[in-house]
Amino acid sequence: MNGKVFCIGLNKTGTSSLHAAFRILGLKSVHYQDETGASIKDVILDNYLAGRYILQGIEGYDAYSDWDKAPHTIDVFKEFDRQCPGSKFIVNTRELEAWLTSRERHVQRQQQEQLRHPDRDVPWLQVDREGWTRQYRDHYAAVAAHFRERPDDVLVFDVAQGHGWAELCSFLGFAVPEVPFPKRNALGAREAFLANFKDKIGQSGEQPIG
Repeated sequence: MNGKVFCIGLNKTGTSSLHAAFRILGLKSVHYQDETGASIKDVILDNYLAGRYILQGIEGYDAYSDWDKAPHTIDVFKEFDRQCPGSKFIVNTRELEAWLTSRERHVQRQQQEQLRHPDRDVPWLQVDREGWTRQYRDHYAAVAAHFRERPDDVLVFDVAQGHGWAELCSFLGFAVPEVPFPKRNALGAREAFLANFKDKIGQSGEQPIG
């Protein structure tokens, strides 16, 4: 396979599952942190802002996921495309309400982490559903516009909707492995709704009827 593989959807949209799938396929994949523990979000953003090769320092990998860092995510994926010809782009996505719920629950976990470790610099402490919704819509609209004339270079992939080996391997040109598609940290839209509903029931002290 020529070029790289980039997951260009937002976080909380199956990036961990895709990272695991890439590794099963034999690709050298990096997700969030490289082998040294460095944040690829920071490496990629620093390269972009400095005008360097976008993957400088982490160019040895085949596949990249969970690299996005607002507010430059749209500009960065376009640089991937410009600087890495022949690459494949996976638009990992998720139903909006399930995605918002997943992000909100992540913030709750981060808030608990800060309570346990008040001296640490813990990110992701504020819920902003309105801002996240705007980010979601703007990002996926930009991706659709960018690849409108090149549909063969991009795959829309939704783990929660059952996408798996068939879609991924057909797109990348690999044989389908004889193991189940990995599903990591993924709640479907129904499961996310039920989890959120149970949280609200618990907070109110009410019990469901029937």
